[in-house]
Amino acid sequence: MNNTPIKITDTVLRDAHQSLLATRMRLDDMLPVAAKLDEVGYHSVEMWGGATFDSAMRFLNEDPWERIRRLKEAMPKTPFQMLLRGQNIVGYKHYADDIVDRFVERAKANGIDIFRIFDALNDTRNMARAMQAAKRVGGHVQATICYTISPVHTIDGFVALARELADMGADSICIKDMAGLLSPFDAYELVAKLKAALSLPVQLHTHYTSGMASASCVKAAEAGVDIIDTAISSLSGLTSQPPTETMVRIFDDTPRRSGLNLDLLAEIADYFAAVRKKYASFESGLIGVDVNVLRYQIPGGMLSNLISQLREQGALDRYQEVLAEMPRVRADLGYPPLVTPSSQIVGTQATLNVLMGQRYKVVPQEVKNYVKGLYGRPPAPINPEVRKLVIGDEEPIDCRPADLLQPEFEKARQEIGDLAQSDEDVLLYAIFPQVARPFLERRARKVGGKEEIIAAIAAKIAKEKAALQSAVQATSHLGSLWKRSARRRARAFGGWGRW
Repeated sequence: MNNTPIKITDTVLRDAHQSLLATRMRLDDMLPVAAKLDEVGYHSVEMWGGATFDSAMRFLNEDPWERIRRLKEAMPKTPFQMLLRGQNIVGYKHYADDIVDRFVERAKANGIDIFRIFDALNDTRNMARAMQAAKRVGGHVQATICYTISPVHTIDGFVALARELADMGADSICIKDMAGLLSPFDAYELVAKLKAALSLPVQLHTHYTSGMASASCVKAAEAGVDIIDTAISSLSGLTSQPPTETMVRIFDDTPRRSGLNLDLLAEIADYFAAVRKKYASFESGLIGVDVNVLRYQIPGGMLSNLISQLREQGALDRYQEVLAEMPRVRADLGYPPLVTPSSQIVGTQATLNVLMGQRYKVVPQEVKNYVKGLYGRPPAPINPEVRKLVIGDEEPIDCRPADLLQPEFEKARQEIGDLAQSDEDVLLYAIFPQVARPFLERRARKVGGKEEIIAAIAAKIAKEKAALQSAVQATSHLGSLWKRSARRRARAFGGWGRW
């Protein structure tokens, strides 16, 4: 048994708000507490990657690269960790190798220390380039197993995958249980077998959705896991991670005591409790444990976003139907683990199957690309009937998908032109062109930031002032009419008192 102190990675600045608040937390709400986070002594803070890159530009009008730099200035002591989707980087498709290389290099230069690299299909071909790039720039490569349950996934299979990742140069292994499916005793068995097979540190990332996360972390620690992911209590639970303070206290009276200060953590929790209220409109509406995740296997971040999207479409009443359709679509597509982008692929097709009233009547291009093999090798063969419906007689590819892509960086630089002031800006455009161009245009016009907010507030105040003046004038006019009318009535009825 591992008797060294359990190490803690806090996800409050990334996965916690991605899972609970649809990734809407602004940098301005992170910076005031950054110095306190830096004093805790975390193994790392997960603060970038995943959906934050896209959401920062799309919804918050923020530069995701600036987020790293500003937080690093405020938190110089704490290692920064990001979630990197292998060849998908932080997007939803495969990008050319030169984009992967440049992205990883700039991420490290801006302040990322640990790269948690995964592939949605556990296809190691899609992880290799990002792992090599991170090693080349001196980053810590945390190669990741996407944990899931299906007829084709086994614990021994995950151990074999970890061995392959170790041979590819991993510095540590992460068990990424994105939907909270890992039961405590399976956690014990998986970690024990990983520790017996490898000499690398093992980290566990799980979600509280099914209610098993805390117990799974404890059993994983008993089996020797080195690091666990938690979230500060006020942004924990539900579809997020288990609460940091709870996990710290659980290990306090054991040889695996973390040494983290509960009083300091309580102050940080109070801060985020107040911040969370500002984003209440993005909450999923879940009020407790959802054991349906054991049937549908939907990861935390996807669940909150799915509810939000169905609500926007006025189709929230079809939520349970969409959930029930997801396992059927997943089986059709060869049992991919449900994590970005495969979760979006399965979720979108399931939603269309329900809303259209006919399965696979409408098939998005992403689903067609998946069936063609452009996302990688599925864990199991795709249903032949569904493949026929989706791509007809076309044969799927059998090579690494990125081998089909031409270099993209210089082409992106030419297309975005003077709007890009740095390689980081070019990468914004290369990965999310439709989002990055308007973002960079707003920046060039100096709108969308604080200046625009101040102008909007001033315009609102002026509008309200004008409306108030109009109301006063109207009231004054009505008052004059009332008085003249009252005098006439008074004369007609012999005096004011009778009226």
